[in-house]
Amino acid sequence: AAACDLSAACCGFVYALSVADAYVRTGSRSVLVIGSEVMSTIMDWTNRSTCILFGDGAGAVVLSPADGERGILSSHLHSDGTFWDLICVPGGGSRIPPSEKMLADGLQYLKMKGNETFKVAVKTLEEVAREALSANHLSVEDLDLYIPHQANVRIIKAVADRLKLPMEKVVMNLDRYGNTSAASIPLALDEAVKAGRIQDGDLVLMEAFGGGLTWASAVIRW
Repeated sequence: AAACDLSAACCGFVYALSVADAYVRTGSRSVLVIGSEVMSTIMDWTNRSTCILFGDGAGAVVLSPADGERGILSSHLHSDGTFWDLICVPGGGSRIPPSEKMLADGLQYLKMKGNETFKVAVKTLEEVAREALSANHLSVEDLDLYIPHQANVRIIKAVADRLKLPMEKVVMNLDRYGNTSAASIPLALDEAVKAGRIQDGDLVLMEAFGGGLTWASAVIRW
């Protein structure tokens, strides 16, 4: 089996899901998609504004061909590099290579502009959710479950409120794991399946927002 890495920060799982979907549609028998993060390696443990928010984790799904209308109905991927500095690790790459000064300045750690990130996240997540619904001629009322990237409760509730989506249809588990970046959606999906919150034929919307900036959504008929 071939294997590769796909990096899109917190959107990594949805991005990888869309790539795997394309492979299945063009002849691959099955594809394993893993969302995995070790956020603890880029945390400044003296900065309580960031280190308490993130966690390590991993989740996975297997995509295989299916008959009928089941499966990934569509995926929608976006990015905008002009907002790169809202969430980033500034040091350690080619722009600011590793050095004693880089380490002394703490540029190897995650930096985040919380208030600005919140505003952009809520706006783009609402837009990409409506884009996905519109592409499939669906309304918010058609959704059975909404699985967002587990960034923070305020963002999730704000997006649900803008969509007029009842919180009973929203999956949240960040109170137990924190923000696990690309791992958060598959972790939440796994818990939803095990809890019996997803049944055959249900419509599920997944979406994420992350560094880069990137944002993405996918609509699935379970």
